[in-house]
Amino acid sequence: MTGQDGIDFCTLGMFIIDEIEFPPPKAPVKDIIGGAGSYSALGARIFSPPPKSTSVGWIVDCGSDFPSELREAIAHWNTSCMFRETLDRLTTRGWNGYGENEHRAFRYTTPKLRLDHDALANTELLWSKSFHLICSPTRCMDLVANILAMRGLSSMMENRANSRPIFIWEPVPDLCTAEELTNCFRALKIVDVVSPNHSELSAFFGQRAHGDGVDHRAIEDLCNQWLESGIGNDGQGGIVVRAGRAGCLVAHPGFRKWIPAYHQSASKVVDPTGGGNGFLGGLAVGLVRSGTTMGRLDLNEAAIWGSIAASFAIEQVGMPRLEGDQGSETWNGFRVDDRLSEFRSGLESYVQP
Repeated sequence: MTGQDGIDFCTLGMFIIDEIEFPPPKAPVKDIIGGAGSYSALGARIFSPPPKSTSVGWIVDCGSDFPSELREAIAHWNTSCMFRETLDRLTTRGWNGYGENEHRAFRYTTPKLRLDHDALANTELLWSKSFHLICSPTRCMDLVANILAMRGLSSMMENRANSRPIFIWEPVPDLCTAEELTNCFRALKIVDVVSPNHSELSAFFGQRAHGDGVDHRAIEDLCNQWLESGIGNDGQGGIVVRAGRAGCLVAHPGFRKWIPAYHQSASKVVDPTGGGNGFLGGLAVGLVRSGTTMGRLDLNEAAIWGSIAASFAIEQVGMPRLEGDQGSETWNGFRVDDRLSEFRSGLESYVQP
């Protein structure tokens, strides 16, 4: 079911059932909702209390082993989640192992089932106002071209308006390489926003981010190269570089600004898994609902929404706790608007690095 205003956000990130193993003596956890799709949907849902909750679209592939309790947890969010039953296979599962300094190892423990544009055919998700794509540069170009072609064809067949959606591209980490930089420059020209983390941005240029530190000037210099090459059809698109505890850099032609992370104490961060994906879900609905300033998407405001979404994603293992009902929702016991207001107040005294 979708609301009267349709779908604001759709992700083509996967749903994964996670197993997380921590350093001893912390016990491992199993059957956790995970995956880029799940966390980005969470980020969008955090800013979408009912009836807006149905404006959040995502796809969950359920294998023969899909736990009923996870289906109930997803249903509790009241989103436009499309469950696809694939009973001849197991649900996509992954193992996450954490070591010192937040080092994370990951491997699939069952075959993955990747989502593509065909999953949107004959669904309302095809008409989303924004799309979150997590993929390589070449696959990004393929997805954008096919989504636009499908919308164009369907608009003629169904006699409905076809405005261009907002495309937010999250480069997949293992293909952020110098060999892919040429393809990356091509992909940048067809998306509206690109959002790597600082390590992924550096890797595209054959560089390595060292340790936990963030070199603000180096990140800005690399962003300038992307901006000079042109982002978006009109060259006016933007970049949001996610830098963990250092916050994020928001940049588009003529504008550059650092926004701090909401949580400034490491003790508040229980599990960083999915924080970046959650950020992008919040960012996407922020772009859709904040409108434009001087004809440009309000990337600064959207990044603030993303920062708040990420803050809820990383406070616990797995998903944050949703309580209350329409008009009185809380996540982990906090109202989203209260946390947003608090964060904005703090930004007034924030000194740019």
